Amino acid sequence: MDEAFYAEGLRFSCQRCSSCCRGGPGYVFLAKDDLRRLLARFGLDLAAFIEKYCVLVDTGLGFAISLAEKPNFDCVLLGENGACEAYEARPVQCSTYPFWASLLDSEEDWEAEGKDCPGIGKGELRSKEHIEECLWRRRAAGTILLSRAEAAHPEKLDADTLLGR
Repeated sequence: MDEAFYAEGLRFSCQRCSSCCRGGPGYVFLAKDDLRRLLARFGLDLAAFIEKYCVLVDTGLGFAISLAEKPNFDCVLLGENGACEAYEARPVQCSTYPFWASLLDSEEDWEAEGKDCPGIGKGELRSKEHIEECLWRRRAAGTILLSRAEAAHPEKLDADTLLGR
């Protein structure tokens, strides 16, 4: 097997520009731990949180819970000041950016993302181990999938059952 192009590490330092949180349509799929942290952060019950901050996305395997977007495609959690309103509780998908499998498939994919993210190629050299830890964390977190019946009535979801508490 060929060695990953990032075997010697990659430079990345977040520039706090929030371009990864705005601009184009996309999904931020939530894992159980993400949802636990966000419910605690906002002090909302599950139904209220989903209604205010989420959309359900048909993945073909079930309905994933994703953070919603504002009409301009900014993340629903992006505040007026450009900062995340839940930064310390943000989803693993957010905390592992830009070390996503889709961006690390090839050096070309990584460099293409660098056109939108000014932190790519700058600052701290992130080791192969760090990069692979991010990849592992994202895979291990998983994504909550609801059945068609659950998605049809999210107000009836039980947080303890859904989150395994």
